[in-house]
Amino acid sequence: MYSIKSETLESILLACRNVYPDEFFSMLGGKDKVIDELVIVQAEFGDGFSSWRQDLVPFDKSIIGTVHSHPNGNAMPSRADLRAFRTVGEIHLIAGYPYTLNNLNAFDNKGKKIILTVV
Repeated sequence: MYSIKSETLESILLACRNVYPDEFFSMLGGKDKVIDELVIVQAEFGDGFSSWRQDLVPFDKSIIGTVHSHPNGNAMPSRADLRAFRTVGEIHLIAGYPYTLNNLNAFDNKGKKIILTVV
């Protein structure tokens, strides 16, 4: 089971709100299945998409997954999301508009929904 520090969660939701109506993307840092850092990487945010180049992500063992927003409110992964989940990390978060805890889902790298607790 994964958990996320409340401060990290608030940073994620704030970043999603600040980028809205574009889609936000970043990486997640942590250890021992505890997400404790929002790792900002170079990414392009757009209307209905976000993109990033894996070769520009620093080698960092603490990166355990990704987070991105869905401005349309649907916090479920698209086919493109499922493909991306397999490329990096173990946990992936999708925050749907209006970017609250109630509209945030966590998935493993195969796209299976998993439980995320706030600590």
